[in-house]
Amino acid sequence: MTTSSKPTFLQSLVAGGLAGTAVDLLFYPIDTIKTRLQSPQGFSRAGGFKGIYKGIGSVGVGSAPGGTTFTFSLLRLSQIKIKRPYFFATYDTLKHNSPLPAHLESLTHMLSASVAEVAACLVRVPTEVIKTRAQTSSYGPGKSSLAAAKFTLASDGWGGFYRGFGSTIMREIPFTSIQFPLYELLKSRLSIFTGRKPLYAHEAAICGSIAGGVAAALTTPLDVLKTRVMLDMRNSTKEKLPSLSARLKGIYVTEGISALFAGVVPRTLWISAGGAVFLGVYEWAVNGLMR
Repeated sequence: MTTSSKPTFLQSLVAGGLAGTAVDLLFYPIDTIKTRLQSPQGFSRAGGFKGIYKGIGSVGVGSAPGGTTFTFSLLRLSQIKIKRPYFFATYDTLKHNSPLPAHLESLTHMLSASVAEVAACLVRVPTEVIKTRAQTSSYGPGKSSLAAAKFTLASDGWGGFYRGFGSTIMREIPFTSIQFPLYELLKSRLSIFTGRKPLYAHEAAICGSIAGGVAAALTTPLDVLKTRVMLDMRNSTKEKLPSLSARLKGIYVTEGISALFAGVVPRTLWISAGGAVFLGVYEWAVNGLMR
């Protein structure tokens, strides 16, 4: 993209959907392994290396909010991270319409990414709840995503689909506040170095890989917290559940610092490699759509 052009909301939506599809199909098994490593029952009891695509159908639970036949089809196509079309559509819109001056560009990127994450989590969290529980066999071996969704609705009501919303926001805002300003900074510096704008897709992919890997490693404790909250099957209407800070402290006290970084290697590899594919495909797709 040139400095004078910018993607429309629909172009960002389509590009995000294409990029999300590529990432989800390639890297879902790594996400499953990461989630099982973070599970309180332990990696082996959570499923080990068996059924590493369990829970991939959970996108069907959250695809309805699309509102149109096109968006409905797009959300189903983009599999697990259906937040991606919404995220980039919101992110690009806010980034290019920010009232902040140019010298506060990094703050613009940070705020745009944070607001986009909150909006995206409204769609994403219900599928994350089902996906996480299906991946770790929390409802018992062999349970499908649909069975998990029905059980959640029967036991916790509609609110059960938003178990972990706060902890997801608590993870995603720091993550995107690191990832996207760093991504934009790396792209800017690389553009100056090469004397070329826009960057080629593979160059944007490298920037995305580095930014995603750094953000993933630094926010792993918050990802562990999110996983534990979503896997907590206790009924919040019958007993008081611990606060997020109490949960985080409890993990540290009872399991040690290593538990807070459980799954850091697959998480970093997954997001670093996924960031390269996702952001590379996104830049390629949005540049192609704008021609």
